[in-house]
Amino acid sequence: MTPPFEGIGASVRRKEDLRFISGQGHYTDDLNRPGQLYAYIRRSDRPHARIVSIDTKAAQAAPGVVAVYTGEDFANIGGLPCGWQIHSKDGSPMAEPKHPVLAHGAVRHVGDPIAVVIAETKQQAKDAAELLDINLQDLPSVATVTDAMKPGAPQLHENAPGNVCYDWHIGDKAAVDAAFAQAAHKVRLDLTNNRLIPNAMEPRAAIGDHDAATGDYTLYTTSQNPHVIRLLMGAFVLGLPEHKLRVVAPDVGGGFGSKIYHYAEEAIVTWAAGKLHRPIKWTAERNESFMSDAHGRDHVSTAELALDKDGRFLALRVSTLANLGAYLSTFSTAVPTYLYATLLAGVYTTPAVYVEVKAMFTNTVPVDAYRGAGRPEATFLLERLVDVAAHDTGMDRVEIRRKNFIPRDAFPYQTPVALQYDSGDYQATLATALKTADWAGFPARRTAAAANGKLRGIGISTYLEACGIAPSAVAGALGARAGLYEVANIRVHPTGSVSVFTGTHSHGQGHETTLAQLVTDQLGVPLANVDVVHGDTAKIPFGMGTYGSRSLAVGGSAMVKAMDKIIAKGKKIAAHLMEASVDDIEFKNGTFSVAGTDKTKTLTDISLAAYVPHNYPIEELEPGLEETAFYDPKNFTYPGGCHVCEVEIDPDTGVVSVVNFTAVDDVGRVVNPMIVEGQVQGGVAQGIGQALLESAIYDKSGQLMSGSMMDYTMPRADNLPNITVGTEVTMCTHNPLGSKGCGEVGAIGSPPAVINAVIDALKGYGVRHLDMPATPQKIWSIINAGQHKMAAE
Repeated sequence: MTPPFEGIGASVRRKEDLRFISGQGHYTDDLNRPGQLYAYIRRSDRPHARIVSIDTKAAQAAPGVVAVYTGEDFANIGGLPCGWQIHSKDGSPMAEPKHPVLAHGAVRHVGDPIAVVIAETKQQAKDAAELLDINLQDLPSVATVTDAMKPGAPQLHENAPGNVCYDWHIGDKAAVDAAFAQAAHKVRLDLTNNRLIPNAMEPRAAIGDHDAATGDYTLYTTSQNPHVIRLLMGAFVLGLPEHKLRVVAPDVGGGFGSKIYHYAEEAIVTWAAGKLHRPIKWTAERNESFMSDAHGRDHVSTAELALDKDGRFLALRVSTLANLGAYLSTFSTAVPTYLYATLLAGVYTTPAVYVEVKAMFTNTVPVDAYRGAGRPEATFLLERLVDVAAHDTGMDRVEIRRKNFIPRDAFPYQTPVALQYDSGDYQATLATALKTADWAGFPARRTAAAANGKLRGIGISTYLEACGIAPSAVAGALGARAGLYEVANIRVHPTGSVSVFTGTHSHGQGHETTLAQLVTDQLGVPLANVDVVHGDTAKIPFGMGTYGSRSLAVGGSAMVKAMDKIIAKGKKIAAHLMEASVDDIEFKNGTFSVAGTDKTKTLTDISLAAYVPHNYPIEELEPGLEETAFYDPKNFTYPGGCHVCEVEIDPDTGVVSVVNFTAVDDVGRVVNPMIVEGQVQGGVAQGIGQALLESAIYDKSGQLMSGSMMDYTMPRADNLPNITVGTEVTMCTHNPLGSKGCGEVGAIGSPPAVINAVIDALKGYGVRHLDMPATPQKIWSIINAGQHKMAAE
């Protein structure tokens, strides 16, 4: 019986799912070390205040308490580092105030950690933390970027005058100004990209351990990139040699970017374990996550588009205020610059683009990458602006896009904002999406909805993103403080099974299946005989982790290179065993053969010979069959696509129901269609959440008003439609797999499609733009005001 195909292109069920659905996953909070203590962190309830005093006596005397630490104890160690330096227009480096592990001298946002209590049980630590007598003197605070930049605004940091981190730009301002001067049409739009709170299923957790005999430290943590955490915490915060620090990220229950960063709690438990010589566990409570996990988005922008008389785009001008929160997070500075502004050309042939970004400090939780990281912000701005341009000029929404698309034969395509796209076919994804969504049949559905008292609308978004930040040398020149390559070690065992040691990290993406499929496809090893190992710096070579949809395009490419080495060595061994020339050896489907003969050796024959080298070219080759490869990409990859959303609005309540959603994406070569479908559907769910439900709300002073699930609305099953997913394929031209990445496309293309549909449903009420989220209250108010206006007329 022929075994089922399990290689590239097969919809193989995820290998890892059995342990997850049967409760056999091993998450950080599932781990317990012998003699383990528990940490609880007392956090600021004020947005900005001077720390006058902290009296720890009562807490230290409480039952079970082993130690209490404050910012004074951490004053002489490094602050949490930022991994990307940005320079302002004038060439000056960004303001980079210290981000203390525990607040020292002042607190700067609600949730800023002030003190940690360590006790025999978590409840004892929590109870004792309430006994801390913390005297805070309130200081003036500021929560929004528009308020932070006003003259006389409260200042967060002495070395960030005017609360400005940097004032950055990209593009040709003179060319843009000249294009606007001659434009037949000019369109302007003010819009806000709402702040989001990540809310991964698994809250963050960390366990610090120390071996007094060897001086070795181990950190178990909910991280997307354990080697990066080891580098940042060891070298820049605690001053530990890397060989003395092991970081383990076991199963991780979702990240969406929020678990990329080095957080204070990781340093706290590791440092304290060294002081107390006992393991220390910290696990966030959900309301604690709301004010300690890095938030996402939060841009205020003005965008202007110049068009000629035929509706062709001439120039784009954008000014954005980006909220960084109270401190710099690990990659926060790159998000509003190189991950946002460089994507504002989108899928269009706009010849001139100029973007200014001013990044501001505010008394809010630090902001960093959240699923899509700059790309959703860019796409929402651009796709809303294109719809407004169609509205203002009277053009059709689809035709204005078609008219301005980059043609398929124009690649490689150099944009006016630094990036060079290698491949794409935007007409194809558009055509497939329109057909799948039955765009042509929408008027009949709108009429039927009206007969039922509902307002129906349809919206479109044609987007592009950049994945797999690269290459390292270019990124370094732009301010990156780390390499952006990936590594893979492929170990063929004596009996032919394979272990893959990858520097990427899986936290829901299905890497244990997808990466194993690459091995099955290239080496011919059955999927069941491939093991994927990740997340432990003691087991894997130095890798950069998972973010920016890089794991397949970058990590998978490193695997291909390593397997190429395996095959090359295997051919030499096979040539020796079969007494043939290496040039005559062929390899296919796990078998080495001599061209033109029936002589064959399986991969297992070769691996056994490599480890039991009785008949082996020992003078030429070392024993064993294991290879390592690093892959540093030549360019970003550029997935793109078209999303179509259809909504119905109940005019009596303002409730928006998404009734149909179609996503057609070009993610390059698809390894596992089922996993791609799931990734896209998950991203679309998050995009619908941002568009209709989610928003982190601060009051004017900086108090977080949406600090729990009672006040922050997450999308639920009844908020989501059946999501139809399709693909069109143009191959990435510069990596060996041809893959582009799929993890973020759903969250990038969907928000503007949803809002464009909502505005289309409200076309009878004179709505030109609506900021996210389009809540029932907003919608009802628009409808009610319109009805009163019509009645008055």
